[in-house]
Amino acid sequence: MSETAIPRDFYARDAEEQALFLQETWCDNCQELNLGMSDPKEYELFGIIFIEGRCNKCGEPVLTELTDDDF
Repeated sequence: MSETAIPRDFYARDAEEQALFLQETWCDNCQELNLGMSDPKEYELFGIIFIEGRCNKCGEPVLTELTDDDF
């Protein structure tokens, strides 16, 4: 496990999976579900895969942690 973020290619995922991850979000700032995200960056940190982007409503960071249920 690396303590440094390892970049991954979000766009290597199939289009349906990308759309799901971009739409099904939670924004801590807005306190709302499924506002969507833009500018996704995927990386692995401490053995966990994350997708980070910006909330489509407020522009604040949105972070999705992928679990085994997502695969």
